[in-house]
Amino acid sequence: MPHASVNGIELYYERFGDGAPLLFLNGSTATLATTRPMVEVFGSRFGVVAHDQRGLGRTSVPPGPYTMADYAADALALLDHVGWSSCRVVGVSFGGMVAQELAVTAPERVERLALLCTSPGGEGGSSYPLHELRDLPPEERVAVSTTLMDTRFDDEWLAAHPVDRLMVDGLSARMGAPAGTEQERGEREQLEARRSHDVWDRLHRIACPTLVAAGRYDGIAPLANSHAIVSRVAGAELRVYEGGHGFFAQDRAAFPEVLDFLSG
Repeated sequence: MPHASVNGIELYYERFGDGAPLLFLNGSTATLATTRPMVEVFGSRFGVVAHDQRGLGRTSVPPGPYTMADYAADALALLDHVGWSSCRVVGVSFGGMVAQELAVTAPERVERLALLCTSPGGEGGSSYPLHELRDLPPEERVAVSTTLMDTRFDDEWLAAHPVDRLMVDGLSARMGAPAGTEQERGEREQLEARRSHDVWDRLHRIACPTLVAAGRYDGIAPLANSHAIVSRVAGAELRVYEGGHGFFAQDRAAFPEVLDFLSG
């Protein structure tokens, strides 16, 4: 299995597909094992590199605390490892935060940028504090997470929308690593780093074509936060889809439009 020795850790990564180079950045506590089908969608059009971020999956769980700058530095070091001087970048949720940090730190490395269901932090608005969910009883955590996933989700809605019901069932099955494990420590370190995410005053540094894609009913990264990003990035485009935090699985127009944008 491919690992890159970067920044004092062993970073697990995989490559998907052929075509223009694309870096995929995953969401909170997500790994290649849990989001492989989504990464493969991008691999149908691009030569994708994706990795388990520090503390997660098959990547090292180094001592904390971690910072958003650490996550961006890991991604840039991975680009160096695979020999890419620049590439397209897509970030989902937490991955969108890392993508913003990367793009304001090294704008010359990013050719096109797609930010999905994410937030700029600071005065531009932060995503929901997911670290507060970690210590809730499991049933309460599932209930709160369901509403955050899509603010329309209640028993009546889910009974009438079986695809959304499947999304919620999948959420229930992915409630984090077992307590007391190194994997759980890595997840908590990531959520703590997420708390301090703030690129609001640096967004003007992003110099590439940028798409901000949002779900109209997202309770984790509210639509107002996407509007805020677009207000600070020259020429950025906002597209709003009929769904919540997982709009790309709810609105069939989303994936084709994001792929077309990244193709340029």
